Amino acid sequence: MNDTHQSDLRVIAMRGCEDMVDQIDYYLKDWHETTETFRAEVDLPRFGSGEAKGHILQSMRGHDVYIISDCFNYGVTYNMYGMQVPMSPDDHFQDLKRVIGAIGGKARRISVIMPMLYEGRQHKRTARESLDCALAPQELVNMGVANIITFDAHDSRVQNAIPLAGFDNVRCTYQMIKSLCRNVPDIKLDRDHLAVVSPDEGGMGRCMYYSSVLGLDLGMFYKRRNYAVVVDGTNPIEAHEYLGRDLHGKDAIVVDDMISSGGSIIDVANQLKSRGAERIFVFATFGLFCNGLDKFDKEYEKGTFDKIFTTNLIYRPEELKKRPWYAEVNMCKYISYIIDTLNKDTSISDLLNPVTRIHNFVDRRNAELAKAENN
Repeated sequence: MNDTHQSDLRVIAMRGCEDMVDQIDYYLKDWHETTETFRAEVDLPRFGSGEAKGHILQSMRGHDVYIISDCFNYGVTYNMYGMQVPMSPDDHFQDLKRVIGAIGGKARRISVIMPMLYEGRQHKRTARESLDCALAPQELVNMGVANIITFDAHDSRVQNAIPLAGFDNVRCTYQMIKSLCRNVPDIKLDRDHLAVVSPDEGGMGRCMYYSSVLGLDLGMFYKRRNYAVVVDGTNPIEAHEYLGRDLHGKDAIVVDDMISSGGSIIDVANQLKSRGAERIFVFATFGLFCNGLDKFDKEYEKGTFDKIFTTNLIYRPEELKKRPWYAEVNMCKYISYIIDTLNKDTSISDLLNPVTRIHNFVDRRNAELAKAENN
């Protein structure tokens, strides 16, 4: 797979993304049949006051540069006034801009791979609020970024803020389905045994995709909120109401873009159990678990849900990885395919829409299950 582009490809790992980029670099070296790394090293030293600067340790002139940034990695810290301070999303985003600034316009092309979009949840304005989800990509494009690649954006319409730049919103559907089958060998991917459920109306788009490619029934909960009260910046949820077919005797997959506190997911799982669902599996691209893991441990012990699947696209603490109810979906090879394809200036349409791969995988698996049952 040697080609004329491999010499100008460089991948930069922002702080906290080193392990991911090591895996990506492994695949790229294997495909290009070389032992030379595609990684470019950067340094982000900080002064005692917490201020920082970006330093590129090698020339980027004429290179095709891919910067991978996890703005939600709170496991990375820095020293400020003698204290170890965890990096916030704002800190990570500023460091990203510092690296772009240090490249100084010398690169042939800069693409930012930001798996969970910075400020993605501030995607609409209420009264006198800032619209950060639109401002952030505009800042990057104004600094010279040609492409922004993200996964399962909270609202993909953010691309309207940068209509003349590249913006790709990537799904994790294929990898999630494969991981489910690997971790739950007896799962049956048909409408008689399995259903897809959206925890709210906003997630119907991604759930409709799962339902369509797998041929499963689709259900939905809608959140009944108290719009007369504001708590922590949002209107509190009073109840989840279900719309959909009977779930008695069926397993259910609850699909969402992220788990934040987890309150909604646990409430939905409890309601599905009360409606006769058998096993509950949760697909969430990003597992933030902002309020800790204790309540998930308790609900798992009660049998509320069976497995939670999240990707390795953002930081996962070690204690999460050890939980019996947790399964990690590795996306590094997929990102490597995207980088390699874009570097060759070829279309990534087939990578972004894996319907054929999903159908082939399901057909192979159903054939294997049928053969095993006959034997």
